[in-house]
Amino acid sequence: MKLLFTILSLVCSMLAFSQTDLDVLEQSRRHQEWVELESNGRTLYNFVAYPEVPDKAKVFIVIHENRGLNDWARRFADELAEKGFIAIAPDLLSNTSEGISKTSDFKNSDAARTAIYNLDQDQVISDLDRVFDYAQSIAAGTGEVSVIGFCWGGSQSFKYATHNPNLEEAFVFYGTAPVAMEDLVKIEVPVYGFYGGSDARVNSTIPDTEQKMNRLGKFYTYHIYENGGHGFMRSGAQPNASPENKMAREKAWEDLLGLIQF
Repeated sequence: MKLLFTILSLVCSMLAFSQTDLDVLEQSRRHQEWVELESNGRTLYNFVAYPEVPDKAKVFIVIHENRGLNDWARRFADELAEKGFIAIAPDLLSNTSEGISKTSDFKNSDAARTAIYNLDQDQVISDLDRVFDYAQSIAAGTGEVSVIGFCWGGSQSFKYATHNPNLEEAFVFYGTAPVAMEDLVKIEVPVYGFYGGSDARVNSTIPDTEQKMNRLGKFYTYHIYENGGHGFMRSGAQPNASPENKMAREKAWEDLLGLIQF
């Protein structure tokens, strides 16, 4: 009997790790919806996931990678909702290319990536302001809003912290910081970084960022996950995840929740 139970547990674990991001989304019990906001003269699409909780919840703005608002970015928003938070994931590629309404309309992730790097930075900040205003207005929310981003979105999360003093915190996953002191000096909220140990490109910028933030008296602290690669939160969630990325993802979730669940 004990052996049978062990075998069944192993089978269940194997099935869980064979699920795609879309599978996880479609099996979620939580309320998910698309919200349309007008921003910069166009429709900005936002994926919103709500937790199953009796009280009002803190809100997170989830900023996607340079691949746009794909299934994984929406999955992460739903996972945040699973932990008890309202998550809003704006598609910052919404109606920025002719004939394309959302990230899912691009022919592949390379095309989405090209479009991301053609975005105007002022427009991105303005879009995030619009999302922030909406986040504060949600009746089921506490009015507290934090930002969390990944890769390109991690850099945008750091950048947005230089712009919006009304954020609660900024969480930066393997994104680089603004270089200019005149930008960093504007930060009035804690910034938390999460980096993979095998991501020399991004990690080479950390010492300079830390030195500048310390010199300015700004709060900046970070975790580096041994052998985790760039994008470990996404890669570590996939059926073919390496042990290193899987472990980095699990530990980063643990550390993130330790910061926001209080």
